[in-house]
Amino acid sequence: MDVVRMELRGAVAVLTFNRPKVLNALDEETLEALLAHCEDVSSQGELRALVLTGEGRAFAAGADIAQMRTHSPARAEAFARLGHRVGEALESLPMPTIAAVGGFALGGGCELALACDWIYASPKARFGQPEVGLGLIPGFGGTTRLVRRVGVAWAKELVLSGEPIDAELALRIGLVNRLHEADELLEASVRMGEVIASKGPVAVAQAKRVIQEAQDADVRVAHALEQVAFGLVSASEDRNEGMDAFLAKRAPAFRNG
Repeated sequence: MDVVRMELRGAVAVLTFNRPKVLNALDEETLEALLAHCEDVSSQGELRALVLTGEGRAFAAGADIAQMRTHSPARAEAFARLGHRVGEALESLPMPTIAAVGGFALGGGCELALACDWIYASPKARFGQPEVGLGLIPGFGGTTRLVRRVGVAWAKELVLSGEPIDAELALRIGLVNRLHEADELLEASVRMGEVIASKGPVAVAQAKRVIQEAQDADVRVAHALEQVAFGLVSASEDRNEGMDAFLAKRAPAFRNG
């Protein structure tokens, strides 16, 4: 059984956590598999978007506690580093990534959803960072990505209380972009991937990169990043095709070049 299943839907890759009996708990094997899939997706030039979801009642209900209980401090740090590598792989993909959360996204599951570019959820979704209840702290980027997504105060409430929130509150504080009914969630996420696939892939990749890098930069540096990227995309064939198609009132045929 593949612990992370990959399905290609045209230009959209769907990755599914596939350990439903343990609510898709994240062990080392699962993280390594997700990392390998990210590398595979990145190498396939025809893919334009990625959707990450979970089989069954959970997106991912956190790290595998049974495995973590055996960790020495050194192995615990290595486990955290692995989780960070996965998050960084999702962030650095040259295509948008959408987390489709239909159930529990707790601990490491919430952190990997946060590493995606945005989150769609069903009304049944639950989000939280319960680590302090185990005598731990978030280890896959939760203390930083939550701050960037929802602000310092909400990040502190979620991390320091360890209490989960429902999908409606997650939507209200900006953790989630949109809510879709459970039976429509995956299809809605794939449809958005298809919308993105119809745009200029060079422009999409550069825009994602600039947004990602600029959030940690001085505003003047951020503006400089944008200006350089604007020049780069203006040298692409996709830019010429996009403008020619607009002027000719036809659909563009982008070739990722």
